[in-house]
Amino acid sequence: MKEYRFRLIIIIAAVAMSIYLLYPTYVDYQNNKKIESVLQSKREEFKQSKLSKSEIEELLVIIEDSLKQADPSIIENRLKRLKLGLDLQGGMRVVLEVNTAKLLEKLANNPDKVFNTVLEESFRESESTDESIVDVLARKLQERGIRLSRYFGNIRQEDSEIISKLKNDADDAVSRAIEIIRNRVDQYGVSEPSIQRQGARRVIVELPGVAKEEEAKQLLQGTALLEFRLVKEPEFTYQIMDRIDKKLAAVLSGNDSLLANLNTENPDTAKTKDNSADSDTTNKQLTEEEFRKQHPFFTAALLDPQGRSADAFVREDDRNKIIRWLSLPEIQKEIPDNVEFVFSAKSFTTTEDGKKVYMMYLVNKQPELTGGVITDAVATLDPNTSSPIVNMEMNSEGAVEWARITGANINKRIAIILDGKVFSAPVVRNKITGGRSQIEGMENLDEAKLLEIVLKAGALPAPVDIIEERIVGPSLGQDSVSSGLNSALLGYLAVALFMIFYYRKSGTIASLVLVITILFVLGVLAGFKATLTLPGIAGIVLTIGMAVDANVLIFERMREEIATGKTMKASVESGFNKAMSAIIDSNITTFFTGIILYQFGTGPVQGFALTLMIGIASTLFSALVISRLIFDYLASKGAKISIG
Repeated sequence: MKEYRFRLIIIIAAVAMSIYLLYPTYVDYQNNKKIESVLQSKREEFKQSKLSKSEIEELLVIIEDSLKQADPSIIENRLKRLKLGLDLQGGMRVVLEVNTAKLLEKLANNPDKVFNTVLEESFRESESTDESIVDVLARKLQERGIRLSRYFGNIRQEDSEIISKLKNDADDAVSRAIEIIRNRVDQYGVSEPSIQRQGARRVIVELPGVAKEEEAKQLLQGTALLEFRLVKEPEFTYQIMDRIDKKLAAVLSGNDSLLANLNTENPDTAKTKDNSADSDTTNKQLTEEEFRKQHPFFTAALLDPQGRSADAFVREDDRNKIIRWLSLPEIQKEIPDNVEFVFSAKSFTTTEDGKKVYMMYLVNKQPELTGGVITDAVATLDPNTSSPIVNMEMNSEGAVEWARITGANINKRIAIILDGKVFSAPVVRNKITGGRSQIEGMENLDEAKLLEIVLKAGALPAPVDIIEERIVGPSLGQDSVSSGLNSALLGYLAVALFMIFYYRKSGTIASLVLVITILFVLGVLAGFKATLTLPGIAGIVLTIGMAVDANVLIFERMREEIATGKTMKASVESGFNKAMSAIIDSNITTFFTGIILYQFGTGPVQGFALTLMIGIASTLFSALVISRLIFDYLASKGAKISIG
């Protein structure tokens, strides 16, 4: 027995380690059953009440969270369990594409109309040909006789040098986007996410277990560009709006005579250009149809009759129309280059007609301060109003700058803008020192926490577009698990029955060792925190067939040795030794194939390749170590081993 001690210790240690690594998975399964039982009873209880379906689901989420928080081991075991892929537990799969055209637009120095036109053409061509947008842009500018140094770098740089720099910037933007998305997902609390790059500018994100589709899309797409911009004074805003209104009336009607009073009328009269009943004596004489024709802009952008601010109320139905109007070349000429209109991030419902309304502000294009100075963000409830807010802290440089900005703009408004949308526009009452500020305007605490995550993770270097998304429901994932397990079980039974029928006692030993092989595969997956996917289960099923393939080679060799008249012990030793080279050669070539699949494949292909490689290593260990130990021991004891 001493001669087998070392191999026996290794085998026992490997089996014990696999069981240890898989134990959290078993405990997590039992915990989930208990939690689901509690939630089911609570669900039936809540159904007897008058609560809505959404309210019941919210309460169940709170109860589930409280159950998990009450016992820390639940979360601990869940983190250590065998990870399941998106196809096995449901969730969301999103393919993102980094908008390198926007990145180039941001990097350009003083872009003009020619640059914008060429950039748009380059973007469309690169989308259809998969050619780098940098190469397309450089070629189109060169065709027009324009050097790249006109928009990028400096005049002393050659085009080739600038192209290389822009390609590096574009590649770096994708890499940084992956890191920022990974940080956001980690803070969001998604377990077992998969984030990987595909091609030059695409990122594949898999979020198992995520149920809130819109929230996840907001988390992934939000560029987190935080800006603090000054809101223009009401008098100035009224003047610009009045000019837009008159120009728009002329454009829409085609009657240039309406432009006659463009510069002669007092700009302050624009304050009265709304459709309220007491706005103006002249307007009282206009019918609603006449007012709409003469003042189209003020028909869609309603002003405060009291004149307290120049913020316009825009109905949800009119919002896109206002955006189209403001983008017209004729209207753009009436808006100074240093200001722009922006909308509020959230709409609110009016009490009169129940329709949703957005606020529209006129703000400086150039921000006073950006979110790059933010070091921390915390979502909480305002102790005074109980409304959700996000408190922000700035670094020392930002704190000094924020104190200067607020000190110089007392009694003025500063809009807090995230990704081009206004969350709040408070009035500066006094100088703010210490680098602290806050954002308001969120509907609930969940939205505030989402904003906190986005701010803390940082801003994306360029916008990302969702080009593909797929939702896998939990029930579909459970069906996949059941189908996968059933296929693995049926595959094992078929192989085991064949081995037992054909090789008798030897086949029985091989079938028992095969169970240990599968245990090793799952244990290694759990130990290295790999993710088991549906193709991964296919890899395990394939491993079952390959595992007995090694035994078939060994058994046939043993048959040949027994036929020559050798003893059982000599036949066992000779059979294993002569079959070893063929077994190793065949498995090594398959292992190399798995490496290639894993290296160049994506998603499901990688899942299959991973389990295939782990299965091959486990198969070699089981066939050449475990099976060999059992046969050597039986042969040394003089036991008769039937080989069919």
